[in-house]
Amino acid sequence: MTDLNHVVLIGRLTRDLGSDERSFGYVGNGQARANVSIAVNRSKKNGDQWIDEVNYFDITIWGKTAENLKPYLTKGKQICVDGHLRQDRWEKDGQKMSKVTVVADQVQLLGGKGDGSAQGAGGAPRFQSMGQQQSQSNGYADNYQSGPYGDTGSDFPEDIPF
Repeated sequence: MTDLNHVVLIGRLTRDLGSDERSFGYVGNGQARANVSIAVNRSKKNGDQWIDEVNYFDITIWGKTAENLKPYLTKGKQICVDGHLRQDRWEKDGQKMSKVTVVADQVQLLGGKGDGSAQGAGGAPRFQSMGQQQSQSNGYADNYQSGPYGDTGSDFPEDIPF
């Protein structure tokens, strides 16, 4: 059985998605890859005061989603990321290193800098990976059959104890 690995984050981009190879590029098979970072704010109470706590998360966006989002991913833009965690491990100078990143399955533009455009939060496009689009074609499993409606006669006993 597979364990649950699902993350939903809403935050603001910490930098523009540039044209440098580290933030946007194409891998060997021609698939686009975008690496962005978001800041997620959380308020917590410390005594009588509320303090803001900021956490930063690295996000990897793949394929057509990365290509389509490239012009919109600017510093300060608020996005919603629905995805899963991935841990990369490597060795450097004899020391074992690791890093956890979020791999985006769906990305939605929410708000942020430059919201004065015609594309406000209500009209923001939603992007999802090709794998997600194919597996959610109609929202139901292909072999789903709805049951009959109405009284079938023997589903419930005559006396219901409540």
